[in-house]
Amino acid sequence: MMKLYWSDVLAPRKALSVARYLKAPVEYVFLDLGKGQHKTADYRKLNPMGKVPTLTDGDRALTEADSIICYLSDKIGGDLWPHDERQIDIIRWFSWNAQHFTQAGGTLYFEYIIKKRFNIGPVDEAVVKEAIGQWRGCAAVLDAHLKGKEWLVGEKLSVADFSVAVCLPYADRACMPVNDFPQVARWFGQLNKLEAWREPFPAH
Repeated sequence: MMKLYWSDVLAPRKALSVARYLKAPVEYVFLDLGKGQHKTADYRKLNPMGKVPTLTDGDRALTEADSIICYLSDKIGGDLWPHDERQIDIIRWFSWNAQHFTQAGGTLYFEYIIKKRFNIGPVDEAVVKEAIGQWRGCAAVLDAHLKGKEWLVGEKLSVADFSVAVCLPYADRACMPVNDFPQVARWFGQLNKLEAWREPFPAH
């Protein structure tokens, strides 16, 4: 039985969405970040960074959400992580997302959501202003790419869609102006039709 260690924060969301979409046979293990359950010695044996998510499958422990969603697709026999020419494009979008889109969106998520949740401190308006500018620049690139395309890569839903869109469910609360980018908004609306995307977090 695979185990997926998670908490209800940004990075695990994509892993949980894919696991639920694929109906993967995993046991969900919730970690309370407020209590430091992700920093225990036992958990750090699985994930030395002390982060979530982590997927275990027998003796194997896999960290980093993008690798987990690819692994789950292969394990379940899904086509979300295709083994053809689309694979290079997906890796490209993973990299672009990590370095640009979710980096900017993640900053806004941290400033508006995480700081309040964990009582870290006030919103830094200078950081927010810079991040919104970066986010808008990335969203414009994504909007242009999505014109005439149903999904991010090829003609089918893939792990790239789950990965790149991970910040968008928090757009309203984190002041990401999604509706200024009609193709991004349309694509996000398509993802929202998927129950696994809308409601990824298990009860805990």
